[in-house]
Amino acid sequence: MINITRSEEVVLNQIKIYDIEYPQGVPIGVLRKELGFHEYDLIQILEELQDKNLVIFADNKVSLSDSEKEVNTVNSKKDVEELELNQKEIDSYKLIRELVDDKNLVSKYTLEGHLLYGDLKLSNFRMYHIILSLQNKGLLKTIEKDDGEYYLLVG
Repeated sequence: MINITRSEEVVLNQIKIYDIEYPQGVPIGVLRKELGFHEYDLIQILEELQDKNLVIFADNKVSLSDSEKEVNTVNSKKDVEELELNQKEIDSYKLIRELVDDKNLVSKYTLEGHLLYGDLKLSNFRMYHIILSLQNKGLLKTIEKDDGEYYLLVG
C-alpha cells in the first residue's frame, strides 16, 4: 500500500481525469490552471507521486504509471512518514525474529548491518530510530555480554 497526502490525492485524481484527453501526458500548465496550485508546489507533488511510482513525470508532462497500486490517503506528510515508519518497524521486527539465535539474542553489529545493508536499506538515523522505538515498546532490549553487545528479542 502506498501512502499519499490529500494534496497528492487531488493532483492524482486530476491526472486521472485528464489522462484520456492527453494520451501523450497531461501538461503541467493544464494541471496548474485547473488546480490553482503554484508551479513550484505542483512540481514537488508530481515528483513525490513519481517517487511513489504512481505517475511518470518528464518534459513538463505527466501520465499515470502502468501499475495498479492500492493507495491510502492521509492528512499530511508527517502522517505519511509515521505510517511508513510503522511499516519499517514491522519489517525490522520480522527481520530481527529471523536473525535471533535460540536464546533470542542477536549481535548488535549483525542486526545493524542487516538493517543498513539488507533488503530494508535503512539510513543510520532511521535504523537507530526504529531500534529505539522497539526498545521503548518493550520488544527489544540491549544486553552486554563478555564477548560484545547484543539485542534480546523480548516480544
